[in-house]
Amino acid sequence: MSDQTQPSHRESHLKGGFETRAIHAGYEPDPTTGAVIPPIYATSTYKQDGVGGLRGGYEYSRSANPTRTALEGALASVEEGERGFAFASGLAAEDTLVRATCRPGDHVVLPNDAYGGTFRLFDKVEQAWGIEHTPAPVTDVDAVRAAIRPGQTRLVWLETPTNPLLNIGDIEALAAVAHDAGALLVVDNTFASPYLQQPLVLGADVVVHSTTKYVGGHSDVVGGALVVRDLDLADKVTFHQNAIGAVPGPFDCFLTHRGLKTLGVRMDRHCDNAEAVVEFLAGHPGVVEVIYPGLPEHPGHAIASRQMKRYGGMVAFRAAGGEAQALAVCERAEVFTLGESLGGVESLIEHPGRMTHASVAGTELEVPADLVRLSVGIETVDDLLADLDRALG
Repeated sequence: MSDQTQPSHRESHLKGGFETRAIHAGYEPDPTTGAVIPPIYATSTYKQDGVGGLRGGYEYSRSANPTRTALEGALASVEEGERGFAFASGLAAEDTLVRATCRPGDHVVLPNDAYGGTFRLFDKVEQAWGIEHTPAPVTDVDAVRAAIRPGQTRLVWLETPTNPLLNIGDIEALAAVAHDAGALLVVDNTFASPYLQQPLVLGADVVVHSTTKYVGGHSDVVGGALVVRDLDLADKVTFHQNAIGAVPGPFDCFLTHRGLKTLGVRMDRHCDNAEAVVEFLAGHPGVVEVIYPGLPEHPGHAIASRQMKRYGGMVAFRAAGGEAQALAVCERAEVFTLGESLGGVESLIEHPGRMTHASVAGTELEVPADLVRLSVGIETVDDLLADLDRALG
């Protein structure tokens, strides 16, 4: 698809508050029917008005689909970016970004406690393609600076909060470090969500999401997204999104967009419940450490308070009885469902060392064996506390 035939979408910088933009940006009511929700355009191709005469820029649904266009416009708006891009998964979004910005021989700085899937992507896939990587703690600006290879580092990759240790990186400071070295700052904003944190406003160049998580919010769709603030970079991503083709189908886009519309109200409840869970765990004898950026003793609390609206729905803790107790807690929980993923309306519990982060076992990214990760949902909070009390008992 040429630049001249790009589909247009509603202005991504629609004025108004977050919730207003999450609901309205990216789509105007259908001019024919007045439908207020974007239809599911279940089509692979589009009739052309003469050879090359495209209606609204649509020719083939790998290149663009109106249901996806609406979602991408909304994502750009809530992240305060220039362009949004939807993908079939968060890892598909990450891989497309790497292909669009890096070439064999280039280098990437990764968090030293990155999501296991991201580490696997760089360690097993991108490295075989000639992309080298160096882990560095996101909490240490000087360490990130030292990990950069001048002239070779193309991306500084940041998660904040990180998965699963909930470390906090200073987005503004790390953006300056990356830019001084001629690199882009990429922020995985999955844990915070666009409602709680907007990295592009703080100087980041690209935001990455697994929209499977808080954006979709209902554990019923897998997806990913990139949002960029530079139009030249947007053109590169547009080309690679189409050339690689790891795009979501229209029904996946519909579900993700529907979830985005209620993100604000859901995140408020996630945060309310998480704060109550943290207070409960902090006073429980079966817990030796609670990890949550909202705690004043958390090392990243001051930075999180500056760059986040609230502290999120993810909580981690270390069991007093070591790995055996951590596993037992995961197995005993009932309201908290034992499962991978996060960010849905239901509460989830998992053992990162044996589940989401098994791929980093034996590496410098290995997580503690006594660690339990909670994705605190929006259920009645007293039921969550009672469930944890039973599981820890």
